[in-house]
Amino acid sequence: MGETISISTQDGSFSAYLARPAQAMAPAVVVIQEIFGVNAVMREITDGLAAQGYLAICPDLFWRIEPGVDITDKSEAEWKKAFALMNAFDADKGVEDIAAVIKYVRAEPSCTGKVGSVGFCLGGKLAFLTAARTDCDASVSYYGVGIEGLTGEADKLTHPLMLHVAEEDQFVPKPAQAIIQQNLKNHPQITIHSYAGCDHAFARPGGE
Repeated sequence: MGETISISTQDGSFSAYLARPAQAMAPAVVVIQEIFGVNAVMREITDGLAAQGYLAICPDLFWRIEPGVDITDKSEAEWKKAFALMNAFDADKGVEDIAAVIKYVRAEPSCTGKVGSVGFCLGGKLAFLTAARTDCDASVSYYGVGIEGLTGEADKLTHPLMLHVAEEDQFVPKPAQAIIQQNLKNHPQITIHSYAGCDHAFARPGGE
């Protein structure tokens, strides 16, 4: 269903996986990757959104470090590589790249002009920042790591943001969850769903 396309920015070009729905016109969703790159899981999520009627696109946000990362969470070596990539990643530049993707997909002839975002793990943090810093029409963050240190960004929100929090998340511990709830639960644009008994990555294919 999908194809790999290229998006040009002032800093250079990067690839994105684009999946089209059956209908001629559709709203778009930017799928924001985990720390494992645009891998089979992210492509499956992107294809699934296209099957539900969205123009779905998943950009390679690690391109400044290493283009074309496509690894899994199945081996220790891959985990080590994933964390090294995350530690080298510039989130501010990542959000700039997502803004470029939003602009690109919004201009697609088959896009209605509405663009949302959904991110997982690192992508959950980036979905939060995308909501705060771009003109994305709506954003969804699944177990975003590090949001507790960024809650002041919510002051910029003008479009809806939904946060999904796993209560047993080893990467977003209970004190971090408490800060997120305390600082964001009463924001008029934010909805928070919290899941008892769930750990990180519970909401995607293959997540444990």
